[in-house]
Amino acid sequence: MTNITEAAKQYEYFKSLALSLNMERGQPADENFDLSLKLLSAIDENNYITDSGVDIRNYPGGVAGLREAREVFCEQLGVQASETMIGNNSSLELMGHFLTWALLKGVINSESGWLQQKPKLIVTVPGYDRHFSLAAELGYELLTVKMTEHGPDMDAVEALVAADASIKGIYFVPTYSNPTGDTMSQEYAKRLVAVNAAAPDFTIFADDAYAVHHLVENPTPAPNLLTLAKAAGNADRVIIFGSTSKVTFASAGISLVGMSEANIAHWSRLMSVQTIGPNKAEQWRHVCFMRQYPGGLKGLMRDHAKILKPKFDTVQSVLEEQLGNKNVARWSTPAGGYFVSVETTRPIADRVIALAAEAGVALTPAGATYPNGADPDNTNIRLSPTRPAQDEILQAMQVFACCVQLASAEYDQKNGR
Repeated sequence: MTNITEAAKQYEYFKSLALSLNMERGQPADENFDLSLKLLSAIDENNYITDSGVDIRNYPGGVAGLREAREVFCEQLGVQASETMIGNNSSLELMGHFLTWALLKGVINSESGWLQQKPKLIVTVPGYDRHFSLAAELGYELLTVKMTEHGPDMDAVEALVAADASIKGIYFVPTYSNPTGDTMSQEYAKRLVAVNAAAPDFTIFADDAYAVHHLVENPTPAPNLLTLAKAAGNADRVIIFGSTSKVTFASAGISLVGMSEANIAHWSRLMSVQTIGPNKAEQWRHVCFMRQYPGGLKGLMRDHAKILKPKFDTVQSVLEEQLGNKNVARWSTPAGGYFVSVETTRPIADRVIALAAEAGVALTPAGATYPNGADPDNTNIRLSPTRPAQDEILQAMQVFACCVQLASAEYDQKNGR
């Protein structure tokens, strides 16, 4: 049991430092952006015709993206170039388009749009707040299942979708999930792509934002959802999203979609009525940059890991040193991705975050990893160590650990524990 007097004394010391630290959002650091500075000069006035003869200044080029971009970035999603669609910088924007068109027209195997069917989507918790807000704002009812170390709780998923035809899909992060860092297992992936769904147009919307964001050498390969779906006879069931927002520049990257060739044709037809095509200059810039970078995409991601891994190691070191064996919290040890998830053993997440804010450390708001910002257990806290400098992370984590201990001691004292 933490001594409340000692914890309070340490907390007052941290407050006296007048800190201003931020571990709230998962943004790349400037050092990560610097790896891609040559992106800015990858093309010029002498290099605006692609290998296939497309003039990037003009309209033609196709709504699915430049052939060369599809060939380079299909690797990121583990699909073929012919199964890849390229969009502008935001994968969230593409998800918004897909989810909106599904409401109006359904998906490839739908008899009609989903809007009149009061559609539901399964989401995993803890999970990504922007998924929740996007889907809810569009009118989808969200049903939650736990994200386990093997992926979405498949017992719960199977029971839900078999019984309710209004459940139209599942929307989640399959690799290095936000915030837990868990990656779907092969077994769970096979179950998901083959799930017996009451809705014949049940769709897997997989936001594979961190598919290549490894922190370890020789990572365990993640299951390929599209390949498994093909083997199960459900090739059109899987739609995989990604982007280069944490690969090159967050504000000026490209977004990706991986899906069956039939789906490429279906969604290209729909997208073509709202756009003549995405930014071909940005696509061509990325192609030329990746061709120049030593080791291509794999080489760039290895260099990202060299910057990020020491930061994650610092988080783990402080958590273990300050909170290990104290029965106040448990936490994830991700092999990739952008976050560390902490679960307090008492319902004190909001108090921890409030204490941290008062001591000058900004954290993701309590409840953000649940729909409507409401964590029913009040225990989950998402840590984002990617943006701050190493010394700032060390200091922020020391404050965080102190806040967990103080909030736990306060709770125990109040409840006579």
